[in-house]
Amino acid sequence: MEAYERFELLMNQQIVRTPIALASMAGMVDAAYALERGGHIGAAFLGGFSIDEETVLASHDLAEAGRAEFFFPDPIEGIRAEVLKLKGSDIVPGINLRGSSAASFEVLADELGDIAVYEIDAHCRQLPMIKAGAGEHLLTHHHDLCSIVKALKKFDICVSVKLRTGHTDERALAKTLWKAGADIIHIDLMDEGYQKIRQIRNSCPLQIIANNSMHSYDRVMEQFSHGADLVSVARKADLHTLKGLDAAIRRYADETGWYNAPKQLCRGGDLRALAFCCMPVKECPLLPVLKGIDMGRESYVHLKQQSVLNTPLQEGAHTCFGSLAWCCKTSTPCMFRDMTLKNLNIQKTEYMKYKRRLAEKIMEEIFHEVPADIPC
Repeated sequence: MEAYERFELLMNQQIVRTPIALASMAGMVDAAYALERGGHIGAAFLGGFSIDEETVLASHDLAEAGRAEFFFPDPIEGIRAEVLKLKGSDIVPGINLRGSSAASFEVLADELGDIAVYEIDAHCRQLPMIKAGAGEHLLTHHHDLCSIVKALKKFDICVSVKLRTGHTDERALAKTLWKAGADIIHIDLMDEGYQKIRQIRNSCPLQIIANNSMHSYDRVMEQFSHGADLVSVARKADLHTLKGLDAAIRRYADETGWYNAPKQLCRGGDLRALAFCCMPVKECPLLPVLKGIDMGRESYVHLKQQSVLNTPLQEGAHTCFGSLAWCCKTSTPCMFRDMTLKNLNIQKTEYMKYKRRLAEKIMEEIFHEVPADIPC
């Protein structure tokens, strides 16, 4: 519960002890690899695992070319055995899967059930895997990808999609995956920065894991402050790096109250930053954002007022707009906000937690349903 109180982070209805995940690396990330790092990660995506004849043959081609791969006499039993080795640990298990058809994923899910997060590998760029209809093939064949998501959701399991930038309109794909029923987008940012994370956060309500070069505190915090819920580490997942990141993130969470609080909207923050915006009474970045989400000024004001009813954010007669609902984040100096918090006997960390609740309500309103014109 200490971990939940710190991060308030769940994946597949399990508490994530720290927002750091291990990304899959074929032939490397198995249960033993994850358990060695278990003290400093919250989740691990084992694999990648090839799950049908086409992708297993592709794995053999990759192995012959010198790449590491996992091979099991029976892929289903092999994957089951790896996941069961994590039982009793604090690691939320995920399995990165490469299959050539929705039917292959259905067979696996029917046999294994809800034992882990099922991650569809739309990420592998090796030609044998693409020719098999897996990996990056799915980034240019969205119908196939959506079919797999829908097939897995029949079994009421948590579905992640691992993808990389640079092959499609990620904002449109994020909305498509949302409509198909996916729960998580795990995105390899390649050479792109936090702007891509913000675009995806502003396109859908799915959980976001940022991947690629997440081995420095500054880079990790960039992703968190623009919409990522977790980061994942692959080749730099040594104990020294993981331990340092884990300690720094926990320290920031304890000091601020909201580990992935967005930057303020006027400083490039994502839609969650509406929780920190003042009333729409002047020309500022708030107005075009409201227009972009088709929310009128009056609706925005009403939403925030209703969302803070019966909470301490309703108070603050001496703040700029008469309520803490309109006040900025604690990293911005404000004597009126701080005076109000002191009078209410509210710590700044508590204030930020209330702002997080407010942001969640705002996001729920923005993303209360998938737009009807989104194809899937």
